[in-house]
Amino acid sequence: MTTTTTTFGLSATAADAPAARRPGYLLMVAVVTTLCLVGLVMVLSASSVASLRSFGTPWRYFERQGMYLGAGAVAFFAAQGIKISFWQRVARPMMFVAGLALLAVLVAGRSAGGASRWLGSGSFQFQPSELAKLALVIFAADLLARREGKGTWLYRTVPVLIVMSAYVLLIMRQPDMGTAVVVCCAGAAVLFAAGMPLQTMLLLGMGGGLGGLVLATSVSYRAARITSFLHPFASASTTGYQSVQGFIALGGGHWLGTGIGQSLASWGYLPNQYTDFIFAVIGQETGFAGSVVVIALFAAIGVIGTRVAWGARTTFESLLAAGITAWLVSQAIINIGAVAGVLPVTGVPLPFVSYGGTSLIIVLFAAGLLANVARRAGAPNTR
Repeated sequence: MTTTTTTFGLSATAADAPAARRPGYLLMVAVVTTLCLVGLVMVLSASSVASLRSFGTPWRYFERQGMYLGAGAVAFFAAQGIKISFWQRVARPMMFVAGLALLAVLVAGRSAGGASRWLGSGSFQFQPSELAKLALVIFAADLLARREGKGTWLYRTVPVLIVMSAYVLLIMRQPDMGTAVVVCCAGAAVLFAAGMPLQTMLLLGMGGGLGGLVLATSVSYRAARITSFLHPFASASTTGYQSVQGFIALGGGHWLGTGIGQSLASWGYLPNQYTDFIFAVIGQETGFAGSVVVIALFAAIGVIGTRVAWGARTTFESLLAAGITAWLVSQAIINIGAVAGVLPVTGVPLPFVSYGGTSLIIVLFAAGLLANVARRAGAPNTR
């Protein structure tokens, strides 16, 4: 017999104690913790010069990242304490809230670097597109789980496709093509895990890719990014500057790197060196060896997340794990690919590593949900 106690939506089950010792759960916690610590060290290394120039102290960005990490740690463990079934109940409200927040950005968003992506001001800023990733995964997992085996594929998937398309269009209006691509990857993963026919997914992917290409080339600065991606050294002093400096930093580390805190990229040669291009600083300071370790950690998330999704107790948990895993891994691929020059620069942060508040807190919350599913996988279903 299994005993359960419940307080304010939190649950403690006798089956959870041994579940917490499952390898998938422990590995997930270990990998996420390692990535966060790597991020904290590298943010200090990459931002100290910029912080000294702007604030008169090398610690400003590091201290903020530490605060964000503390809040993210609370979110990570809170996500493990809340019953999974709770997220099914709030899936639709969360979907609407995220959509309204994306609309609010277009009306009253804070602009920076030619994009309007934030709400709030000063130290209290929030990026709704990060919430949209989480909201879409939870909504899609809930709806597809509820409609499992009911009606046609059209009936089951159209609401998910509508919400995903609406989010993508609103995010593209900010504009933020990188985040829009991540949203598509996360949504597509949930649909695939739910059993959508591969032929249908390929057709949708081709349509989405064609639409993305049209959007990418319809605006001059996006078209310039594509050109710079194909021939970065031809525009090394203009649109290709960031890519070229990223190549120089990444290749300058050779096998073992220049050492922590010894990166020339941190002295202002590389734009966004502690945010979108922090992987270039990792490559320069820790070399090929350190870069491979970071890539391997994200690969581990992919493997662990896939195994968790496969062994989940319920359809909702399985789809939730698949969506979160695809979100984290695809975002890492897009970020690292842009730094390495195999993908266009789109401006998405490296999960758990790049400097930032909203992104770090929400990805840690999402990882906490994934760890929650991992902890429960294989335990007796008492609900």
